[in-house]
Amino acid sequence: MRRRRFLQTTGAALSTVLLASCGRTTSAPRRASVPPPVPPDRLSGAVLRVGDQKGNQRSLLSAANLLETPYRVEWSTFTSGPPLLEAVAAGAVDVGGVGNTPPLFAAAARADLSIVSAAQQDPVSDAILVLPGSPLRAVGDLRGKRIGVAKGSSAHGNVLNVLAAAGIPLDDVDLSFMQPAEAYSAFTQRRLDAWAVWDPYTAQAELERGARVLVDGRGTANGCSFEVAAHDSLEDAGQNAAIADFVTRLARAQRFNAAHPEQRSRAWSAETGLPQEITLRAARRRHQLPIPLDDRLIASEQQLADAFVAARVLPTTPFRFADFVDRRYDHQVVSAR
Repeated sequence: MRRRRFLQTTGAALSTVLLASCGRTTSAPRRASVPPPVPPDRLSGAVLRVGDQKGNQRSLLSAANLLETPYRVEWSTFTSGPPLLEAVAAGAVDVGGVGNTPPLFAAAARADLSIVSAAQQDPVSDAILVLPGSPLRAVGDLRGKRIGVAKGSSAHGNVLNVLAAAGIPLDDVDLSFMQPAEAYSAFTQRRLDAWAVWDPYTAQAELERGARVLVDGRGTANGCSFEVAAHDSLEDAGQNAAIADFVTRLARAQRFNAAHPEQRSRAWSAETGLPQEITLRAARRRHQLPIPLDDRLIASEQQLADAFVAARVLPTTPFRFADFVDRRYDHQVVSAR
């Protein structure tokens, strides 16, 4: 029952859909101004609304004993990055963590937000899964098959990259867009031929259903994840200081998890209700480490954006990923220990 509640958690439901505004164009996106600094000891009255996925960030901070902050944190849980970014764009969340693909959809929609920090991991947990007994053995076998994936998620980006690397046109597969809870059910009932997803869902399907990795993201995905913040929050002095502290704590926690996956798995299990064997497998693979928002990373994300445009998933109106990057916290995030 606890696992079912974990899969069904969707957090705050918002009716505003970022994709609906993808056709809107402006000459240039707005950049958030940088307010005067506020010392941590003056943040006792501040509230930071944080969007999380699958207890990922909260368990990271808990395992590293970094949950206690000089401001109050209000957590909201989302099943994937796109609805989390809807919340950020709508002003319902100040900051939240997403994979490498959702920010591209927000950028295409000229959403009022910025990418403020980044981390990277080996993309082995971004996988396309099949069930035991599946006749699919190679990427080429996906032709004509139905693949479940959350639209605009990092898994969606991974599917596009995997197909492109194999020379398979997008029209040669049937992408079925659904959130992880729905996809898990459809996959286990064999209403999908394959499921593109990420940890801890990957580990859950492997251990509970005997799922097999057909192909993972190594060689095709960049393994990046981002913290994304609303412009109004970045321009408020107190909120800006709280976000700076939060992303720095998160960077410290990511380094801790890389060295202590067992402790992280216990916290993740407590947060989600998933058995620890699942969270341990996911934690051992999910070694995120903070990285700078540098030109190399921006170029990698732009390449992914261009792949979405070529696949007609994003509108053909060009946009620059660099215009949505805010490096104000870069030094403290990368140097956090």
